[in-house]
Amino acid sequence: MKLLGAIVDFLVGLSQYLPEIKKPVKEVPFKEKMIWTLLALVIFFVLANISLVGLDTSIRQVQEILFAQTLLAGEMGKLITAGIGPIVMASIFLQLFMGAQILELDLGTGEGRAKFQALQKILAVLLCFLQGFIYVGSGMLMPIGGAGILNPMTWFVTIQIAIGSLILLYLDEIVSKYGIGSGVSLFIAAGVAGGVFWQIFMPPITNSANTFLAGGGILWKVMTLGDLTLLLPILGIIIIFLVVVFVEGMHVNIPITLGQSGMGGRYPVKFLYVSNMPVILAMALFMNIKLFALFVQQAKIPILTEIMGAVSWAVSVPYVGGRSLLQGLFDQGITTVTTMAMLQAVVFLTVLVLACVIFGWFWVQMGNQSTQAVAAQLERSGMQIPGFRRDKRVIEKVLERYIPPITVLGSIFVALLSGVGDLVLAGLTSGTGILLTVGIVYRFYEEIAKTQQEAIMKLMGKF
Repeated sequence: MKLLGAIVDFLVGLSQYLPEIKKPVKEVPFKEKMIWTLLALVIFFVLANISLVGLDTSIRQVQEILFAQTLLAGEMGKLITAGIGPIVMASIFLQLFMGAQILELDLGTGEGRAKFQALQKILAVLLCFLQGFIYVGSGMLMPIGGAGILNPMTWFVTIQIAIGSLILLYLDEIVSKYGIGSGVSLFIAAGVAGGVFWQIFMPPITNSANTFLAGGGILWKVMTLGDLTLLLPILGIIIIFLVVVFVEGMHVNIPITLGQSGMGGRYPVKFLYVSNMPVILAMALFMNIKLFALFVQQAKIPILTEIMGAVSWAVSVPYVGGRSLLQGLFDQGITTVTTMAMLQAVVFLTVLVLACVIFGWFWVQMGNQSTQAVAAQLERSGMQIPGFRRDKRVIEKVLERYIPPITVLGSIFVALLSGVGDLVLAGLTSGTGILLTVGIVYRFYEEIAKTQQEAIMKLMGKF
């Protein structure tokens, strides 16, 4: 443990030498927040259109993780190939280490949170370079001259990918401190929304690397081919959008009072208490599993290749002839191919639900949203449960009836909604992408409304 503590202290000290976006010394006005947010968005789209130098364009890119990559704000073959993957994976690793009690940090203290953030940043920087190398070494991207370690172009492409992710890392810091909401969420929503718009309205393009789009977007195909089943993904998007907006308003109100005879109030616990973070973490893990499986396959490591191939199959969305499972069933009915796809769908949904429940629990513990953390916050605010004496243990006992079950139920719900959406929307986008985008836009709207309300209250206080 002493050795681990020394390593943690060394990494925390090392993070102090990294460039840092300083916190604003005074409150940032709403207009300035909007400018910083829009500027970050423009830079993101510019990066998404800068191609990597040194790629062998004659070799077709592997397509297995393109849709999962969209959820991580990545664009294959561009400067942001890895997207926010290193940032998310750094968070996953730290949560797993803390959950297994390998790493012990008290996130209830300022010092503990500062150490966690410093470790997350230094780990994200290291993962930028590691993931950049894996993209090249796994064969996902092929540099000129091959993906050999001795090939200088391998390292040149790796460094470009790392630089792209590093830029997103600091853009995220800028948006978090000077903009509205989170940069990570903003980039995910922008990437998914842009991809959906393009794939629906895209004109026919010849020699497209994506065979699904080679004959144009969905609307163009419907008009030229008359295949109405192509509209199923669009219908799925509308349904997921309506379901998420409806569920965002569901919550349980826990009665509380201020002091012994103070004013009564309610503490709302939303059904989506865990938000959409479990899905982001699960999909980031799945994408990295697929990347590692491709890397192992490229290296031809015996036994491990078969094991990782099976794991990669379990965390992959099934396709039928390049189309979604639902469209495949409409076209082919029950066949050997569709039956195997349905089996894979059941395995995929099971693994996704389990992963989301685990990450949901971790997220609640790490984000100061656990029963103990919320009870402590209410007690410090002078709150108590009506009809009971003021005692933290009483508050914990009442919250225990709501927070753990809602955490599990909310995690299962977002997992099933995103997973089933993936099975319906494959070929256009993913259920996960739409789920995340709707939730992000909804919270973005709430953040804007809250910021404007605070500005109005301060203005009224001057009179």
